[in-house]
Amino acid sequence: MKLLHYDQLPQGGFAGLKERRIVTDSRAFGSSKHPLAAEGIGNFIYLADAQFLPHGETGMHPHHEIDVISVMVEGRVSHQGSLEHGKGLESGYVQVQRAGAEGFSHNEVNPDDAENRMIQLWVMPDKRGEAAGYKVYQPSEGGVTRIYGGKEAQKDTFYSETLIDIAVPTKGQIIEQEGEVMVYLTKGEGIVNDSRITAGSLIRTSNLHFQAVASSQLILIYTHQ
Repeated sequence: MKLLHYDQLPQGGFAGLKERRIVTDSRAFGSSKHPLAAEGIGNFIYLADAQFLPHGETGMHPHHEIDVISVMVEGRVSHQGSLEHGKGLESGYVQVQRAGAEGFSHNEVNPDDAENRMIQLWVMPDKRGEAAGYKVYQPSEGGVTRIYGGKEAQKDTFYSETLIDIAVPTKGQIIEQEGEVMVYLTKGEGIVNDSRITAGSLIRTSNLHFQAVASSQLILIYTHQ
């Protein structure tokens, strides 16, 4: 098992937010990759743990041929852009945007007087040339919700051989996943394969066994179904 904690990475940021980049895959970041940041898995290449300043915003910016997943951990953001302009993202919700060849531009804004917290992930699409698209999910407490990936024939999620689930276990609940998996613990704490971990921990392991010590939220990324 490999373990990397949020505090081991330097704090950076841009515009109206500060962030730590936990995963910066060499395929996308090359020589600019921080030596301590983790590599991705499958087509997953980037994870940043960000806090927007009060009324901070990213500024309008474009994406092409990348899928952008935003997991709202604390607070909320107002979404502006070419896809679903005016949507809001509340704590506990997940926003998934597929850029495809069409591309999209967006600006995420913290409308409140306090800092918020959002995890952003990037995944390279399996096929280039797709249309842009937008989906929102509300993972349920005590459950595991697929928010990205799966067969091309289904429409519940954007298809990909790279799969992303959000687990929201209650205290004492066990989450298991066979095979190689990358996990980011956004909230709570638990025991992974006999090691105790806290929020802000990135784990890469085989045959995950997580027991929640407190109510938690995990992002699971893997490539097998």
